[in-house]
Amino acid sequence: MSDSKRERKEIIKGIVLAIAATILWAGNFIIARDTAGEFPPISLAFYRWASACILLIPFVKNVQQEFSIVKKHYRYFLAAGFTGVTVFNTLVYVAGKYSTATNLALIGTTSSPVFSMILARMFLQEKISANRFIGLMFILFGIGYLISAGSFENLLHLRFSTGDLLVLVSAFVFAVYNILVRLKPSGISSSNFLFFTFVSGTLLLFPFYIAEIIYLPLPEMKVKHILSIGYLGLCASVLSFLFWNAAIQRLGAARTALFGNLILVFAAIEAAVFLKEKITTLQWMSAGFIMLGLVIANAGIRKNRG
Repeated sequence: MSDSKRERKEIIKGIVLAIAATILWAGNFIIARDTAGEFPPISLAFYRWASACILLIPFVKNVQQEFSIVKKHYRYFLAAGFTGVTVFNTLVYVAGKYSTATNLALIGTTSSPVFSMILARMFLQEKISANRFIGLMFILFGIGYLISAGSFENLLHLRFSTGDLLVLVSAFVFAVYNILVRLKPSGISSSNFLFFTFVSGTLLLFPFYIAEIIYLPLPEMKVKHILSIGYLGLCASVLSFLFWNAAIQRLGAARTALFGNLILVFAAIEAAVFLKEKITTLQWMSAGFIMLGLVIANAGIRKNRG
């Protein structure tokens, strides 16, 4: 197989993996919406990541050999765990109590790719090509069209609350995590990298979990809650992060971040299937703009891998 064909194959794999990750992450928002008010936010996050750590154990190999790498780069793993596990999604859960869904979608989805582009340019020297910039504009237009209900004048009436600021911080933190994944120490497997990152983040989250349950006692655990936590641990954590990290290695941090915008599209579809919410013409049109932006942003990827 020629180098160009091999490279094209890896790019296609990266795109498929990024899309698969967003499909699974969209389910996270469905569960968050379905269990709203039933579970304290930090507790939900803690059980999600604790179960993810347990589910990863069968896939962890050569621990003794690779643990030396973890000890040598322990600051890196603490940073990756803190950004990707402790802070990122926990802030989204907390912000949902203080901000509207419209504001969360606007700020979280549009700002993270922008942050990733800027950070990737600053720390990884990834170029911001014309294709990528134009593609991002189409993506932002599609998201703005969706959350403004087809009238961009509505954006002028958005009010920013504490929750909005929290989700803005969350988006920035996830952009930092994207950069850290790109800088993953060599010699450690993908599954082990994920395991040590999850363990680090969960341990850092534990004190906040203890503090929360002191003030917000946990509700009675139902079958629905167990299944939800199982999905969050396996699909929205283990599988999605494996897919996402692999996509970053193939496509780069900034370009992969653009696929995060598909979460809105898949969340709308999943909400229609599982929560019986109607998909409107507005949502389909918005999805079209987002998909077009992704196509443009990834055009000529082999000529510019940055």
